Amino acid sequence: MPPSIPQPAPRPEGSKPGVGGSPPQGIDKYDAPSMLGNQGQRRFHAMIKPGGSACNLDCSYCFYLNKETLPNGPGTGRMSDEILERFIQQYIAGVTGPEVVFSWQGGEPTLMGLDFFRKVVEIEKKHAKPGQRIENDLQTNGTLIDEEWCVFLKQNRFLVGLSIDGPEELHDQYRVTKGGGPTFAKVFNAVKLFQRHGVPFNTLTCVNRHNARRPLDVYRFLKNEVGSTYMQFIPIVEYKGFEKTAPHHWDHSALPRDGEPASRPGHPDSIVTDWSVDPDDWGYFLCSVFDRWHKNDIGKVMVNHFETLVSQHMGLGSQLCVYSELCGKGVALEHDGRVYSCDHYVYPEYQIGNIKDRALDQQVFSRAQVKFGYAKHETLPKYCRQCAYLTDCWGECPKNRIIRTVDGEPGLNYLCRGFRKFFARAVPEVKRIVAGLQQRPVHARRRM
Repeated sequence: MPPSIPQPAPRPEGSKPGVGGSPPQGIDKYDAPSMLGNQGQRRFHAMIKPGGSACNLDCSYCFYLNKETLPNGPGTGRMSDEILERFIQQYIAGVTGPEVVFSWQGGEPTLMGLDFFRKVVEIEKKHAKPGQRIENDLQTNGTLIDEEWCVFLKQNRFLVGLSIDGPEELHDQYRVTKGGGPTFAKVFNAVKLFQRHGVPFNTLTCVNRHNARRPLDVYRFLKNEVGSTYMQFIPIVEYKGFEKTAPHHWDHSALPRDGEPASRPGHPDSIVTDWSVDPDDWGYFLCSVFDRWHKNDIGKVMVNHFETLVSQHMGLGSQLCVYSELCGKGVALEHDGRVYSCDHYVYPEYQIGNIKDRALDQQVFSRAQVKFGYAKHETLPKYCRQCAYLTDCWGECPKNRIIRTVDGEPGLNYLCRGFRKFFARAVPEVKRIVAGLQQRPVHARRRM
């Protein structure tokens, strides 16, 4: 499985930009969401792993395959009917906003089979609340998609995220079968099936050390050959030892400083795996794609990093958790009912409960999870707090803060160099885009 689709993460109730907000007098800010949550609409998001880490592929950069052998981790297994119904009931009951979005991931969720997802739809209808919209999305490698799957997905309005890393020679670099064979042909066949059946799909492209150096080849392929109108680009950043060591449990004093050889991939002492994207290449990739998008495709193609930057400069907030000031409202549910702070934090240290023991919404708004969410802002190094692009970036994803600043302060994002290059290029143009949008009515686009 590739890194998952980032989901929106609204600020906890009562928060203010830049300071994390202040709770009512006498209430600890970490307890405020659970104590005051019923006074407003509660929104959160759960990413569901019904088959755990089980997958029919063996992608080199997959961060989830190792959960099968992680000590005290979720292990292997399939979600039981009991856990499935309990989760769906708790999720629908816990979200009091107008929409509940079920995101089915893995591993490879299509290994669960069509009957499992037919059951999902039936249970959702059984527990649906009047006036509340229920949506489903499915992240898949596409290799098991056939005509029957397409009929089901279309009839039940599933939005599909298809993992594809660019043209054949780029895609097959890391996305391989258990035997190391290519997968492109099967994935591209899924594209044709989706198009034939009118199944709405987005593309999720993992930007790695290899394809990051060919940004326009990737973009042109996704636009012209796949026909993608919503592209998600996810940077591959995996520190060595991630298979067993949880984020932030590494030796901070041993982390390299920005600019040192060990802070880049390919060095014998590198902090990251060889397939992780180089920070400068990440900046080059974003800048190159942004220039092409800005010149030809505004309003025609949506790119996650660009759309959310426009949203932020319009005062509408980030559409992606990685660019939000706070996090914590996007939890991961494993096959056995265990709940984790985030699907990048599926380690024993970040298990916040089990739906068999405590309702899902109580876990999401628990003190432990709220502290996890606030930590994104509270642990920013001074270098970030003084950065001109602080409110565009907010330090990006905390799991990528694996290097130190030049001054030696821990907590700097591994991709900082690339992000600064991108924001320097894109922000002036985004400001002009926003100025133009503010002079005419903007009509929201429906999810599907």
